[in-house]
Amino acid sequence: METEFTPWLSLGGGMMIGGASVLLMATTGGIAGISGLTSNIFARKTKGEERGVSAAFILGLLLAAPIWFLVTGGWPQQWVPSNSALMALAGLLVGFGSVYGNGCTSGHGVCGISRGSARSITATATFMATAFATVLIARHLTGV
Repeated sequence: METEFTPWLSLGGGMMIGGASVLLMATTGGIAGISGLTSNIFARKTKGEERGVSAAFILGLLLAAPIWFLVTGGWPQQWVPSNSALMALAGLLVGFGSVYGNGCTSGHGVCGISRGSARSITATATFMATAFATVLIARHLTGV
């Protein structure tokens, strides 16, 4: 499968992610890490206000596609592999990496690097190296 190059859409999406991260940090002091926000919703120790902010942020992400549909009249085109076992394995590996790395790509890559966190820089370099290796193996060696 060929990847479509969309620099303007990518720039716009990156600006929205960065803007949302800055807004969350400026208003609540929170980090826009999706794994942390999701765990805040379900953790017993989370305070009600923090749980509400986390839920609102995640709800905003979930509403993005329906809002896109209402504005444009169509769903964004996406390609998802039909191999369910491969998708389940990928999900488990991402979950393991989020727990092992004490955060996810959004928390470390967007918020942590901008704060100059050495741990986040190391984590993001590890995420990226793993992603590069995965794409190399999947696309060029196995043809997935």
